[in-house]
Amino acid sequence: MTRPSLRSVYPGPGGFDARALRREFPIFANNPELVFLDSGASAQKPHAVIDRIADYYRTDYANVHRGVYRLSARSTELFEEAREKVRRFLNAADPREIVFVRNTTEAINLVAQSWGAAFLQPGDEVLISVLEHHSNIVPWQLLRDRIGIRLVVAPLDGTGGLDLAGFEAHLSPRTRLVAITHIANATGAVVPVETVVRLAHAKGAKVLIDGSQAAPRLPVDVQALDCDFYALTGHKVYGPTGIGVLYGRYELLSAMPPWQGGGEMILHVTFDKTEYQEPPHRFEAGTPDISGAIGLGTAIDFIEELGRDNILEHEEALTGYGIDRLSRIPGLTLLDAGQRRLGILSFDLEGVHPHDIAQVLDQHHVAVRAGHHCAQPLMAWFGLSGTTRASLGVYNDEGDIDRLAAAIEAAREMFD
Repeated sequence: MTRPSLRSVYPGPGGFDARALRREFPIFANNPELVFLDSGASAQKPHAVIDRIADYYRTDYANVHRGVYRLSARSTELFEEAREKVRRFLNAADPREIVFVRNTTEAINLVAQSWGAAFLQPGDEVLISVLEHHSNIVPWQLLRDRIGIRLVVAPLDGTGGLDLAGFEAHLSPRTRLVAITHIANATGAVVPVETVVRLAHAKGAKVLIDGSQAAPRLPVDVQALDCDFYALTGHKVYGPTGIGVLYGRYELLSAMPPWQGGGEMILHVTFDKTEYQEPPHRFEAGTPDISGAIGLGTAIDFIEELGRDNILEHEEALTGYGIDRLSRIPGLTLLDAGQRRLGILSFDLEGVHPHDIAQVLDQHHVAVRAGHHCAQPLMAWFGLSGTTRASLGVYNDEGDIDRLAAAIEAAREMFD
């Protein structure tokens, strides 16, 4: 018997009923008072993902690619099916353009240490922005210190969004790569990456997009974006931890050297030299996270069954409701996020440290993130050491925002 679709079981505004949908997430059955507003750090996992991983270990587990027996062939088939699901999810042209990694951080480091080390020269420029997560800052600093590239930072405008005129002004004949976030993890600012890619390519620069916050919230089409690299992490798209994806144009990946050595990524090894596999396996040394890839594929099934346009509609509406509701709290300042904000509400409460707010909210069973959110340069731009951040998921609704607001009011009164 075919199981009915999630949207038919949980119909509602945005294509699904978020509160009813929580039944698909066991964390809420085991924590019935929980208001989870930290999906920007890591999203909760639906039954489908948890069960699929467990079933894989019970029924299909074996190492991939090298075994000739049926169980290994079955495991390999499932692993490569997951790669194909990611290809469709991003609309990549070829599954060979999908490299499995641990997370977005590793994906960016792969590009820096392989493409960057091979094709950048002293004085070449990598252009980033003030909005970046540390994982899109530190790898380029390491490469700068290693080979002498220049790290250039594009400014923000007065609204907290990317200053496109300033960005274009910072492009130069030496710009070889633009590495930029799609949605800023600390504020929810949506970057107009289509324009960024067009401007960068006009100058002959390649473009890497950090899609960690965008992939769970926006339909992503790497061919339409025309980007050269796109990175995402599994645990933010309702999948398991320890698995992520680097998309790269095949012609770029095929020209890049390996960045880790070992088994799986080789064709032939002697003590004199080694011949390497073609992408993507060239970049997947050792036994991969097989169950993680399969779990990620199931998470993609879950997202697509809900409908990516429906998820976007849901998050847009809930973000708007959150802006309106929190803006009415005396002493609370929402961080600016440019012309478009999605999925993230980062705020400062006058006279109260973010960690203190988060602890009080936890007493009200509201889970948020507090600190610099691995975006210290952006916090410095705002003149803050940190903020309190609420980030949304498919299981959140207006009632969660109301409980967040009530808990903030309680914290304000406590520290008044």
